[in-house]
Amino acid sequence: MDKFDQAIINELRKNARQSISHIADQVSLSRSAVTERIKRLEKNGTIRGYQVLLSESQKQGVSAYFEIEHTCARSNEIIPTFQAIPEIQTCFGISGSMDLLVFVKAGSMQRLHEIREFIDAQDTIKSIKTHVVMSEWINNLG
Repeated sequence: MDKFDQAIINELRKNARQSISHIADQVSLSRSAVTERIKRLEKNGTIRGYQVLLSESQKQGVSAYFEIEHTCARSNEIIPTFQAIPEIQTCFGISGSMDLLVFVKAGSMQRLHEIREFIDAQDTIKSIKTHVVMSEWINNLG
């Protein structure tokens, strides 16, 4: 990935719906070059998709972060358990007293509770803390 690819990605992060012409102007490339580069970035998996991000007040359902401490020798041993839950959006290994930070988007508080209870019931889970998202003020993740 070169500086032009990075510039294109930065433009798409600002507004994925802006025209190819506008992006081309911003990154000093032709429209055809920008189109080719976007297609290549999509094909090689650098750009995995586009999404609509709603403000928290417009969302249906509930989002939460789970801080999880487990007893596995390695964190990747427990990952298949999380991969089986479609509401789990991300799972990060973190430093500190907890091992994992898991982000969940559930359709209801009841479903969030069910997911938490399922995770907590696993033999390898030592502790779990839940942080329900109340507001979102900054999101630069795209």
